[in-house]
Amino acid sequence: MIQQYTHSITKEAISELPLEEFTGRIIVIDTLKDAEKAISYLSEFQSVGFDTETRPSFKKGQRFKISLMQISTDEACFLFRLNRIDIPDVLEEFLANEKVLKIGLSLRDDFGAMRRRKDIQPANFLDLQNYVGQFGIEDASLQKIYAILFNKKISKGQRLSNWEADVLSDAQKKYAALDAWACLKIYNQLKQI
Repeated sequence: MIQQYTHSITKEAISELPLEEFTGRIIVIDTLKDAEKAISYLSEFQSVGFDTETRPSFKKGQRFKISLMQISTDEACFLFRLNRIDIPDVLEEFLANEKVLKIGLSLRDDFGAMRRRKDIQPANFLDLQNYVGQFGIEDASLQKIYAILFNKKISKGQRLSNWEADVLSDAQKKYAALDAWACLKIYNQLKQI
């Protein structure tokens, strides 16, 4: 029998929860050489957390390409600065690697954003929005799913920051890493059931 969780949680209930924080290593990747080393490491894992960030647009009709791709293990999160290195072949091959499960949320949006940079064919991805329903969870946002499972809140304070800044702030790095890591943590929690 699959364990059932709370179906839903309110924003008010989330606001009462303590903040979650990613305490692992955060590695910014902005050269091809660093990307090759990171992918060599990440390819050793069975599953990783995945997320992307795009610079927000505040003008009608203006859209930016994906700026950042986050890929996380339990201990480390790699922040690929796609606005600097685009999607190098080694990263494209990893995204199509059938051996590594990539776990994210609302992946259709991420795939669309990636394809605006490069015509890639991602493989072996799991979208948590489609996965959590079998455990009785009706909420589809990362913040709500995480709160239901772990009784902690994920801050969304950096979501609309400039992901193409010359240097990412510590707050941006922590926010970006936390989202990818949280996807992996949610999956690992649910697959134990």
